Amino acid sequence: MRKFAFWGPGRDPVLEEFRVALAREWLRRGYVEDDSPNPDAEVVFNFINPDKPKPFRRRQRSTYVTIIHAAAEVPDDVLKYEYPLMVRGLANLGMLVVPGDSCHFVTPERGHYAIPYTSDLKSWVHEIVDRITPLATSRLVIDNRFEPDLEPELWQGDELTESLYQAGKRLDALGLLPAPFPLHEIVPERELRAIKRIYGIGGLSYGNLSVRKDGRRFWMSASGVDKSNLRQVGKDVLMVKDYEPSTGTMVLSVPPDIEPNRVSVDAIEHWMIYQEHPDVNAIVHVHAWIPGIPATEFNYPCGTAELAVAVADLIRDEHQPSHAVVGLKNHGITVTGSSLEDIFERIEPVIEVQVPMIA
Repeated sequence: MRKFAFWGPGRDPVLEEFRVALAREWLRRGYVEDDSPNPDAEVVFNFINPDKPKPFRRRQRSTYVTIIHAAAEVPDDVLKYEYPLMVRGLANLGMLVVPGDSCHFVTPERGHYAIPYTSDLKSWVHEIVDRITPLATSRLVIDNRFEPDLEPELWQGDELTESLYQAGKRLDALGLLPAPFPLHEIVPERELRAIKRIYGIGGLSYGNLSVRKDGRRFWMSASGVDKSNLRQVGKDVLMVKDYEPSTGTMVLSVPPDIEPNRVSVDAIEHWMIYQEHPDVNAIVHVHAWIPGIPATEFNYPCGTAELAVAVADLIRDEHQPSHAVVGLKNHGITVTGSSLEDIFERIEPVIEVQVPMIA
């Protein structure tokens, strides 16, 4: 039995009709409302006070939390306004409702898109829930298991980790590495620990790179690190050696006597691509765009099986899967190549920093 819940102190009268319509739509889709003080639901809408957003405390990581509040008008910069509230609210999605005008969504990947209001509240809410449902029901694959079995000759890296370092510098020079979001500046230490646990990250930074080591393994950038300075094995770059579907766990080889960082949450996506396409030797993912490319239908969250499958499906359908460029809706691009140099030669002349945002 699937459940949804409304929670939080932000009982804004302006949102009352919207709230009722939202509940009716989830009930119509077969969900049951959990109206207990401490709900245990798959989907939670946290109605926040934007002046002091209070986070909903999940019982399990799979709970999908959306903060929701109203504004009298659309802010000049919705992303800049809403993103800190989403982070402080420990949410998977930020939802800003401007009654009679639009509903705006902001994601942890810095995506922002809007659904304009229609004259019919019921159909507007129906469209909003259509956009949320695939995201709320997606499955995270972000657990890591570290095994201290990396070959000694790789403890200081190799020519492939050097190529990752050079590629990171190149992305930075192209302006394709937004600065990591300064979580520590807006949330206290307790909330920061919760964010890292919920999202399975070391911090919020954007983009990732990987390069194949052999038939099964690949080097990949770590989560939350400066992608323009990928130097230390186990900290900045990690060796992905396996994936356990039964537990949703990426298995990493690391040097002994090191406290490793987590691998990028997109490791499952890279794993699927490398396993299916032996000719793919490098993958780059950045929050940028190339016009005319095929793209995923939904903006699934990073680190979910659904995003990985959607990207893998697009690459499989390309004429040359080993030299593909595909889009992640409202998010960025994933590029495959025979090498990192090959990827850059193809994308540098045509890449655009601005990702188009569509509902």
